[in-house]
Amino acid sequence: MFFDPLYLALIVVTLVISGGAQLYIRATYAKWGQVANSSRLTGGQAAEYLRTHARFGDVAGSQAISAITIVPGDLSDRFDPRDRSLGLSQGVATQASVAALAVAAHEVGHAQQHAEGTVAMRLRGILVPAASVGPTFAYGLIFLGIIFQATGLVTLGILFFGVAVLFSILTLPVEIGASRRALAMLGSTGLLDAEQDRRGARSMLTAAALTYVAAAVTAVLTLLYYVTIARRN
Repeated sequence: MFFDPLYLALIVVTLVISGGAQLYIRATYAKWGQVANSSRLTGGQAAEYLRTHARFGDVAGSQAISAITIVPGDLSDRFDPRDRSLGLSQGVATQASVAALAVAAHEVGHAQQHAEGTVAMRLRGILVPAASVGPTFAYGLIFLGIIFQATGLVTLGILFFGVAVLFSILTLPVEIGASRRALAMLGSTGLLDAEQDRRGARSMLTAAALTYVAAAVTAVLTLLYYVTIARRN
């Protein structure tokens, strides 16, 4: 497999797609991370403000988001539905930039999705356990299937990997939905009145969405490659 020209082409294509998306979001973050937002709120303060003033369906903001903490890493921001905690990276939590405002609002958007129980959020949550171990089993089964020329093992590996691909595809509406909710919440609470803030927030959230599009595309391409392997055996 590692000497297969198609596999080498897959590596090049996925590196270009994923690398390009990562470079784009980091460049966008660097640009808008230098621009102060008009509300002069840090990402952490903006998240707290949204928790207090935004709507989370029939759930109070304090229940929709149990805690807002600083987590290690760069652009490592996330909402954890297991304990409803919102973790912001140091740069986002402490900077009063347009980028920090957009990223923090995006994570609050996930909290809103979880509180309202959106279909995509629930489906993705169901697939989390399988998607976390699926690729590991998939690689092992496909490798063994190639070594022993066992089409059944390759097919089983493809099924395991397919779960991870489905998870990646379901992530798209979840992430895009969170970005839309972020813009709506920022607008309804008065944190996105300036045109520069709106332009920068849209740029940041679009760049973030492209990383998930890139992940989904590379996952589908990898799955298609595995399917060609199954047909050869």
